[in-house]
Amino acid sequence: MTPQELRALCLSFNAVVEDFPFNPETSVFKVHGKLFALTNLDARPLKVNLKCDPEDAVRLREQYEGLIMPGWHMNKRHWNTVVVDGGLPGRLVRELVEDSYDLVVAGLPRGVRLGLDRP
Repeated sequence: MTPQELRALCLSFNAVVEDFPFNPETSVFKVHGKLFALTNLDARPLKVNLKCDPEDAVRLREQYEGLIMPGWHMNKRHWNTVVVDGGLPGRLVRELVEDSYDLVVAGLPRGVRLGLDRP
């Protein structure tokens, strides 16, 4: 997955904005102010921090050792750092980004969640 594809994927979900609260190089993708993906799109290898169910996080780290690791500078129980530039199947990367978005949306107030389903 290229940096442009990763950025486009993150921005494809409802109500997502890209923000740069840390520095101009670090893209933070948020839904209603809540972070679901964090990356430096110019970094090599390209990596992204994604929220993950704690049980899935451990399983994924074991299954894809060296490509999925505990979240760098994040809560290691709930976040993974995922190398996305070629070592993992693109479909898996897309699923992990979508899962991160869905987990964050699930934590939003009900009224906000309902509003995300509207066209």
